[in-house]
Amino acid sequence: MRWALSHSFTILPNSCNIIGSGIFISPKGVLDHAGSVGFSLIVWVLGGGICALGSLCYAELGVTIPKSGGDYSYVTEIFGGLVGFLLLWSAVLIMYPTTLAVIALTFSNYVLQPAFPNCLPPYIATRLLSTTCVMFLTWVNCSSVRWGTRIQDIFTVGKLLALVLIIVVGMVQIANGHYDALEPQTAFEFIKDPSVGQIALAFLQASFAYSGWNFLNYVTEEVVEPRKNLPRAIYISIPLVTLVYTLTNIAYFSSMSPQELLDSNAVAVTFGEKLLGVFSWVMPISVALSTFGGINGYLFTSSRLCFSGAREGHLPYLLAMIHLKSCTPIPALLVCCTATIVILCIGDTHNLINYVSFINYLSYGVTIAGLLYYRWKKPKLVRPIKVNLLVPCSYLVFWAVLLGFSLYSEPVVCGMGLVIMLTGVPIYFIGVQWKNKPHWISTTYLGQRLCYVVFPQDDPSEIQPLTEKSEL
Repeated sequence: MRWALSHSFTILPNSCNIIGSGIFISPKGVLDHAGSVGFSLIVWVLGGGICALGSLCYAELGVTIPKSGGDYSYVTEIFGGLVGFLLLWSAVLIMYPTTLAVIALTFSNYVLQPAFPNCLPPYIATRLLSTTCVMFLTWVNCSSVRWGTRIQDIFTVGKLLALVLIIVVGMVQIANGHYDALEPQTAFEFIKDPSVGQIALAFLQASFAYSGWNFLNYVTEEVVEPRKNLPRAIYISIPLVTLVYTLTNIAYFSSMSPQELLDSNAVAVTFGEKLLGVFSWVMPISVALSTFGGINGYLFTSSRLCFSGAREGHLPYLLAMIHLKSCTPIPALLVCCTATIVILCIGDTHNLINYVSFINYLSYGVTIAGLLYYRWKKPKLVRPIKVNLLVPCSYLVFWAVLLGFSLYSEPVVCGMGLVIMLTGVPIYFIGVQWKNKPHWISTTYLGQRLCYVVFPQDDPSEIQPLTEKSEL
């Protein structure tokens, strides 16, 4: 059923989608790389400004190429199948699984930290709990679409409760005169010597918290009057999110010294222990609820991206199939779950954030470069929204500097993502361009039998039985 987003229901979902679990993860990484309290706050504010520039460019693309699917749809339309496939390949293997892994690790850290107040939770315990959480939510989403959406609605409350509590308590602290770390002479005392490369990594850490600003472009076709409502959502939601993130960090520094924040494995838990007394248990529970809902949301959207890519012929057709009774994309969900569990075993939270943020920014930059190319390629095309050229050009300059210095500072972490993305080139020519592959290569029939899935049909009577003839 087609649904529509009016202007009043466009701004709130966009804000809630941007405000995610990242704000409970990234402050430590931003401060570590920025080197001082004052500069970390500047990074948070400028990070929101960069997202606003990118969002304006995406708004033009959204109404010029009115297809749901976001970056993947735009890049495929502008640059063709290979570039679109590489974007899809990196999203399926890197962006979504790594984001899921980071959120799952945050969930386990916040659940386990109260049991280990004086040390880090054991490595095996965090991985086992993270894996259990991902597998459980995969089972839920495989079983019922309704269960998945209800979990998302209910657990969003945890995220908002935690942030409101942090900001209100922090403001009370400041009103009572507890703002030593925020005074200018103290705030800009650098913990370590700053460098351009470290500042670039600080922006990567902050960008993880802001990821989700392009959410509306995945449902452009359902937005009512996108020419008016897309810019309106951008002008209201991104400044609102930037304000919330900045106030949250100010609240952290009202009760913790920079070193205490850096030493903390769960910043919000430490904040609660220092200020909430006997009610400190509220904080880890709220953040755990938030991250639990975040894992569910990313599982839902990542499986749908696999589903869309398969329908376009860029991924195995099996991933475009849904369960015969529950109508859930079980093969796509299993692929996302498996990739996430693998990544959980090979990296820590800090490096994983740099890893996924680098690839995210790379994808954003390619998409916005596509806007400029599309203007040159089709100058007479009607564009209901047309941003000033300074907007995409400014974003791309920042993008080039950020990625260049990030790659210089973390060549292994960032370079690994780039290499994995480029491995998609031979996969594209073998899997997509090679049309007459031997029959034994296909796993569609076996996957159908194992998962009991078929291609979605408008008429249930049109669903074919699971035979080898229905494989292609």
